[in-house]
Amino acid sequence: MTLTWSRVLSGLIAVIYIIVATVAGGAEDGFKVFAFTILPIACIWFGDAMGGYTGPTGTGMPFTAPSPGVIVCIVGWLVLLLPVVLVIIAYVETWQEAITTNQTQSKSCNH
Repeated sequence: MTLTWSRVLSGLIAVIYIIVATVAGGAEDGFKVFAFTILPIACIWFGDAMGGYTGPTGTGMPFTAPSPGVIVCIVGWLVLLLPVVLVIIAYVETWQEAITTNQTQSKSCNH
């Protein structure tokens, strides 16, 4: 197993997630975030092996054909970065609400 930039960066992001969750919410939240990061890290690090899997799943619908490893890796990145995307969306929405509130208050003060 060679360390690629993808493995290093994804591992670093996962460690940051776990540290932030543990500091902000305690050991239980840190463990939950650790559990969340296992699947996307596995998809990023072992995309070819995971993509080659065929057989039963926990949902009852088996994988009947292998998936390209690069697609598995991309999906892993999307899932790993989902929390960052959600935080950015929440921040932008809050920022837009603050601007709207300030504009409304400015209009009512001018009249």
